[in-house]
Amino acid sequence: MKAEKIREFDDKELAAKLKEMDEQIFRLKFQMSMGQLEGLKKYRELKKDRARFMTVAREKELAAAKEAR
Repeated sequence: MKAEKIREFDDKELAAKLKEMDEQIFRLKFQMSMGQLEGLKKYRELKKDRARFMTVAREKELAAAKEAR
């Protein structure tokens, strides 16, 4: 998912998506540990998307802190 599209989400949606991604990553890790390598590409993609979501969440947090000053 592109960062521009992620920036359109509000804080609650970002948190919900991050939680969902964490659960998916956990499931994929478990599958891979059981020997199913089909999820490797999906796992890598999810990790990158999660990092993008976390980056946007941090940007919003910093912007809110800057406005509060």
